[in-house]
Parts: sequence; C-alpha cells; structure tokens
Amino acid sequence: MAEHLRARGPDLTGVGGRFLIVEARYYDGVGEMLMAGAKAALAMAGAEYDAIGVAGALEIPTGALIALDAAEEGEAPYDGVVALGCVIRGETYHFEIVAGESSRALMDLSLSRALPLGNGILTVETLAQAEERADPARGDKGGDAARAALGLFALKRKLEAS
Repeated sequence: MAEHLRARGPDLTGVGGRFLIVEARYYDGVGEMLMAGAKAALAMAGAEYDAIGVAGALEIPTGALIALDAAEEGEAPYDGVVALGCVIRGETYHFEIVAGESSRALMDLSLSRALPLGNGILTVETLAQAEERADPARGDKGGDAARAALGLFALKRKLEAS
C-alpha cells in the first residue's frame, strides 16, 4: 500500500531547498537505513542538507530548534526539517511518553514557524518491524519523511509566490 501511495505523490524533482536532518541514533542499524532513504529522497529533489545527531527521539525537537536558530543567526536558514528516529514499545509506559511527546513537540515546532517537517520517527512494537519500515528497499520511511518535508516546502514556495 505504501508503494502505491508513494507512486501517486507529487513530482519533487528539482524542488531544491536547504534541509536539516535530525537523527536519533539510539538504534544504529535502523538509523542508518532511515538516513539512507532520507538522503536519497533529498538528493533526487536537488536539495541540500545538513545532518545532526541527538541521543534519542525526545531530543529531536530540541536539537532541531537549536540548529534552526543557529542557522537563522548565521543567515543560512533551513527550508525544512526531517526528523528520523525509532521508538520500540517496551514493558513500561515510557514508550507512550517518548512517542507522544516527541511527536507533539515536532508538531508544535512546525506549526509555530510554518516549517515544512517530515516526521520519520518510527513507533513500532519490535525491532523487526522497525527494520522493515526503515529499509529503503521495503518501507523507506526515511525517504517518506524527506518527501513529506519537500512537498510542504514546494507548497509553501508556490503559495508565497502567488
């Protein structure tokens, strides 16, 4: 199903822009696959990007905010953010806190700044589910997150020009 929806998406070739990838490397193998998919999608769109790493999913919104502010002060602002990470359900309530709060904070950041954002933080039951979703050849959720940010950037640019 995801393949079908991905095929119907807008053509993002040549969209360009400058993006920030914020990656939580708590699960290194999953993170590598998410990053590979995101980088490939951004490259296909002709976008530039910088990537930073943070400890875990809860740190992604704060890391993004710090980098966004630094880029604006340096007069090289980002056009969007791609958030990548993975939260796997454990035996405690911690999963709900991390999944919900990281998502809420990213949405708050995106809405407060009209910032194109692609949320590629996987919330799964098992490592096997995460690996399937992260793998660019199977789930490509890193690429999906980048394409979401690119699509919002293209929409924003189009509407601002009219």
